[in-house]
Amino acid sequence: MDKYQLKYLKLLSNTYPNRVEASKEIVMLSSILSLTKGAEIFLSDIHGEFEAFQHLMYNGSGIIKQKIKELYADELSEQKINQLSSLIYYPAEKLELIKKQKQDMEGFYKQTLSYLIHITRDFASIYSNRKLRKLLPEGFSHIILELVAEREVGEKYSYYDHLLSSVISLGQADQLIGEFSRFIQILCIHKVHIIGDVYDRGPGAEIIMDELMRLHSVDFQWGNHDIVWMGAACGSEACMANVLRLSLRYGNTDTLEKGYGIHLMPLASFAIEHYKSDEGIVFDPKVAPDDRFNASEQWLNRLMHKAISIIQFKLEGQLIKRRPEFKLEDRLLLHQVNYSDYSIRLNGKTHALQDKFLPTINPEDPYALSSEEVELIKRLKSSFLKSKRLQQHAQLLFEKGSMYTVTNQNLLYHGCIPLTAEGKFKEVDLGKGKKQGKALMDFFDQEMTVARSGTKGSSEKSYALDLIWYLWAGPLSPLFGKDKMATFERYFLNDPEVQKEVKDHYYTYRDNPASCEMILKEFGLDNDDAVILNGHVPVSVKKGESPVKAGGRLVVIDGGFAKAYQQQTGIAGYTLMHNAFGRQLIAQQPFESRKKAIVEELDIAYSETILNQSEHKQKVKDTEDGIRISEKISDLHELLNAYASGLLRERQ
Repeated sequence: MDKYQLKYLKLLSNTYPNRVEASKEIVMLSSILSLTKGAEIFLSDIHGEFEAFQHLMYNGSGIIKQKIKELYADELSEQKINQLSSLIYYPAEKLELIKKQKQDMEGFYKQTLSYLIHITRDFASIYSNRKLRKLLPEGFSHIILELVAEREVGEKYSYYDHLLSSVISLGQADQLIGEFSRFIQILCIHKVHIIGDVYDRGPGAEIIMDELMRLHSVDFQWGNHDIVWMGAACGSEACMANVLRLSLRYGNTDTLEKGYGIHLMPLASFAIEHYKSDEGIVFDPKVAPDDRFNASEQWLNRLMHKAISIIQFKLEGQLIKRRPEFKLEDRLLLHQVNYSDYSIRLNGKTHALQDKFLPTINPEDPYALSSEEVELIKRLKSSFLKSKRLQQHAQLLFEKGSMYTVTNQNLLYHGCIPLTAEGKFKEVDLGKGKKQGKALMDFFDQEMTVARSGTKGSSEKSYALDLIWYLWAGPLSPLFGKDKMATFERYFLNDPEVQKEVKDHYYTYRDNPASCEMILKEFGLDNDDAVILNGHVPVSVKKGESPVKAGGRLVVIDGGFAKAYQQQTGIAGYTLMHNAFGRQLIAQQPFESRKKAIVEELDIAYSETILNQSEHKQKVKDTEDGIRISEKISDLHELLNAYASGLLRERQ
């Protein structure tokens, strides 16, 4: 045994100081390996649609209703199944409605609690008692444990009846139903994987992040819309300007103002002072008909939108100039504008600008911020950095997030792995050496840590912050995956050709089984069952596009969770479920409203596609968690040998 092994065993002995404790842990871990694999769900491109997301978490992506049907199909009508499901999803609100309709509430309480006990016991069967105690809600935890414990048939009915009668007589039944419902919601999903883009488009990204903070097991594969918010939270001025511009472009500032307490009054004052005489409509917000602003709101939003867009172009120009290693000189456009006639020459063609009112640009130095703009950015940046809620959410994304994840034969990443025209891994050099494939993703992961921690020197952190912006908009960014972000062209030029953003060659080759197998092997997956799970580009189901690519080696689960994309996709998103029997792809229809889910018991309608199913249940021992547990068991056996041989002394 070398010194490092001995050092590790000494550390392990601090937790298991003798053979009895080590043996008890081996027995416990060995029993966990025999448990059934829990259900994992994979979601992508949620884009702020908090009500639909919350409902999906409450109903376990359909798992809860499916379980109720399994247990009570012969006993309960469809109406009763819907009522019980709705009660589990929204216990407090549903109980208020039921109490207005029911007269025999004691009978209802006993019957409902018996259902909840049975459902909880079924979901709890795949967890160890140690894990269950960690997941139990704080209220009524001891009562819930008693009620779900197995007892002898002769004694359990009397015991349970007395216990439930006592709870009801004390007026605590509503609270117990609520705790059981929340416990069921927790147990039905073993782990949640978010494959990018919680932010932008919809109105409640911060509410989604609050929900995710409460989950017992969650991870993120960052999306481009997450990364730009993370950059803003870390102090990147270019990222911050993009966050503000996007929020104003879609007329959605609630997340900024109400969610995170970002004060937009300084921006409003600046915009009114400099753009109040602007009559152009290029910067009118893009909002749905139901969300139309009144005239004054639209006017102010337009001015603020334009003001921050011009500032963004300046800040990005400064960043591109200080990072020549990013090779983005072709995106320096402000100095190419002819300010005498407001035209620009691109690709051999002269274009007239659609908007010619640019009072805050100095033609002699177009990328320079005015003194007022410098002060404005300083105030806005302070607001982002001091937002406690934003910083908490950013920290969760950094701690639980990464560019990619490999789990149980699934390779997860949001956008793409950059490829050449020949379908090979593209070499990318952003000033720190050439990297491709997995090494490129690992490089970005490492730099994200530097951007957040600030443990290295200021120059290292400055580079890392600029790299976050590159991940948002750079042509070789795995999260963006296009040759350019044509923001300037979309605003100022009326020519679809110059507005075109060409996708990375990955999006051609992802339909090719050999290309997907090449990527899977690059990340250590050479099993025939391995699959890439992808987001970022919505699947146009209404046009006949399939989310299943390359003969099943890649699945795109961006089906339009955000309302902004549903007209394009024809559905309201996908969830991929990976349970003990294999993978299921679930296509969801639009979620109507929380109110209808409670009052009319409307669930999210969905259809399932079986990707690969087995007749045999997968156990924990067959998963990556099982591999880690088996490794720990092996270490504990080494510890037992060290105690037995006298190499380490046992302690009480």
